[in-house]
Amino acid sequence: MAKKDKGGGDGGGSPAWMSTFSDLMNLLLCFFVLLFSMSSTDQEKFEEVIASIQSSFSIFSQGGTSVGEGQMISSGISQLEMFDDYFNSVHDGDDQQYDKEGNSDVEGDDQGNPDTQGVDTSDISAEQAAEVIEEVGASESEQISEEIEEKLAAYGLQDQVEVDFNANYVMITINGALLFDSGKAVLTEEAVGIVDNLAVILSEYDQNIIEVEGHTDNVPMRSATYENNDVLSMYRALYVADEIRSVSGLNPALVKSAGRGEYVPIADNSTAEGRARNRRVEIKIFNSFSSLGYGLGDSSEDTQNNDSDVATDDTDTEAVTDAQTEADVEAELPTEDSETVPTE
Repeated sequence: MAKKDKGGGDGGGSPAWMSTFSDLMNLLLCFFVLLFSMSSTDQEKFEEVIASIQSSFSIFSQGGTSVGEGQMISSGISQLEMFDDYFNSVHDGDDQQYDKEGNSDVEGDDQGNPDTQGVDTSDISAEQAAEVIEEVGASESEQISEEIEEKLAAYGLQDQVEVDFNANYVMITINGALLFDSGKAVLTEEAVGIVDNLAVILSEYDQNIIEVEGHTDNVPMRSATYENNDVLSMYRALYVADEIRSVSGLNPALVKSAGRGEYVPIADNSTAEGRARNRRVEIKIFNSFSSLGYGLGDSSEDTQNNDSDVATDDTDTEAVTDAQTEADVEAELPTEDSETVPTE
C-alpha cells in the first residue's frame, strides 16, 4: 500500500503573495514613467533647484556656488550673466569672443554720432577702441586747425601766430613780444587788435573748451607789480582770456586761463632766441571729445551755474584789472636789495 504524502502537495519557491506584489510594483513603475513622459519640465525651476543644491552641498569656501545661468536661491541674488563664458574664455587664454559680444551691445549707441560713423566697432577690443577714439579726435582737431588757418589768413595773421594740433586740441601760439611790453601783462594797443581778431575766430567754437596759457623764460624777474615769472604768466593769460570773453561773446565757463611760468619751455633758455620763443601765450581749442571730458557737454544747468560763478570772478577781475592798469602806469624800478630787473 502506497504511503500518503504528508507535505500537502505544495511545491518549493517563493510564496504566491510575493509574485502578486512584484507585478504590482512593476505596474506602478510603468505608470509613473508614463506620467513623467507625458509631463513638461520647467527648465527655470529645475536650474533653481540645481543651484540651491549646489549652494547647500558646495565644495567652495563659505558656501560659494558655481557661476552660470539661473538664480542663486541661497543668496537671493541673480548670477552674473555671461560671466561663466568670459571666465572660460580667459582661462583658455582668449577673450576676443567676449570683447566682440560686449561691443555688439553698444553698436547702436554710435549710430547717431557722425564722428564715429563708418567705424566698425564690432571686432575691436578696449585698447583698439581707445585708438579709434584718438584717431577720430585727431581728425576733428585737424579739421579745426585747417579752418583756423584759413581764417587767420583772411585777417592777415598767418605770419604772426603758429597753429598746431593733436588728438585733444588745436593750439594757437603767439609770441609774447607781439602782445606785451617787457615785464608787463597789459596788452599793447597792437596786441588788442590781434586778440580781438582771434576772438572773432574763436566765437564759432562755442561748444568747445578754450584754455589760455601764459609762459615765460627762466630768467628771474622781480618788480613792484609782479613777484616772479609765475605771477607774470598768470596775469598775461588772464588779460588775454578776458579780452576773448568780452569780444567773442563765448560762454565764460568755457574760457579759462592758467599761468605756467617757466616750467614748459619749447626752446633752449640758454640763448636769447630760445628765451624769446619761450615767452609766449598759447590758446588751446579742445575738440568735442576732450571738451566732454570736462563734464560740461550739453548740460544747460551746469552752464548756468558756471555762468554765475564766472560772473563773480569777472567782477573781481575787473577790480584787479583797474588796479593793475594804474600800477602799470607807474615806472617799475628794481628794489634796493636786488639788482635784477624784468627781463621781458
